[in-house]
Amino acid sequence: MLQQYKLASVSVMSFMLGLFGCTNTQTTDTAVDFPQALNVAQRNITTNRLSGSVVIDGSSTVFPISQAMAAAFTQDNPDVKVNVGISGTGGGFKKFCAGETDITGASRPINMQEMELCQQNKVEYTELPIAFDGLAVVVNPQNNFVSCLKTGELRQMWEPAAQGKINNWNQVRGSFPNQPLQLYGPDAESGTVDYFTLATVGQEGKSRTDYKSNANDDALVQGVAANPNALGYFGYAYYLKNQDKLKLVAIDSGSGCVQPSPETIANSSYQPLSRPVFIYVKKVAAARPEVSAFTNFYLNPDNANLVLQVGDVPLPNITLRAAASRFNRGMTGTNFGGRGAIIGVAQEGL
Repeated sequence: MLQQYKLASVSVMSFMLGLFGCTNTQTTDTAVDFPQALNVAQRNITTNRLSGSVVIDGSSTVFPISQAMAAAFTQDNPDVKVNVGISGTGGGFKKFCAGETDITGASRPINMQEMELCQQNKVEYTELPIAFDGLAVVVNPQNNFVSCLKTGELRQMWEPAAQGKINNWNQVRGSFPNQPLQLYGPDAESGTVDYFTLATVGQEGKSRTDYKSNANDDALVQGVAANPNALGYFGYAYYLKNQDKLKLVAIDSGSGCVQPSPETIANSSYQPLSRPVFIYVKKVAAARPEVSAFTNFYLNPDNANLVLQVGDVPLPNITLRAAASRFNRGMTGTNFGGRGAIIGVAQEGL
């Protein structure tokens, strides 16, 4: 049987129950009290010098958060080497389920195929929400005619039927100029593609393919910044650190034009392009002191400012503590039943 928690819905109440009280089919027999475990971990950090390594890969959206956490953690633990890579959510799960990494970042929950791969390789994992992110839709700063787009117009640009047909801006909206439209987006391994297509096209992963794709969001930033006719999308954090090179586009999903910001992402008014992001920690790796200590550092509410600094929205303290409790109790599996990308999970539901 696949590892998973029972999921009745993605409502606020059900997910909170999932964090605090769901029965897991893979719970360890040696569950420990969370405050006691965390105190022990903290004492070990201060009294016993940690060493070893932690290998992280996966989502380009989660990458800046993991990178910031790694830099802060290794300041206090210089003998621990934390390697953070990018291969996209899908690529990260392939490595993770093959046993090549300790932790993988994901911009959507694990899907059924990835769960099956982990099961085949006997890789058990704990799913941990770590932040909320908004997808930024951006154009070149020279673009003086786009300030807001409807979700239907995003669909018109990106759906598979648009391939080879929607190539000019005036095909998207008659008042736009007759200028070439050049699209930039993550590659097919990206969980951001899965979420964006589900939110705009209506089907996960269904997108035109004749756009300039890259697994590295910094490369997408550079592409849009260099092309006056460009439109692209990626995690909001990448817009924040490059806002001098990009123009942010507001999105109208039926209630008016809303730009992503820490406030609109946190209060769920930036829809449907706001979503939770995760890390998954391999159970075997979690038994190593350096991996356990780093994961607890990642989930410590005192370090939530690092999430904010890179442009994402920290989760409420109660949610982070609940996630840490699940990790320290050795609970494994997913709270989403292998569905992959899911629209409409509000911050209050994590």
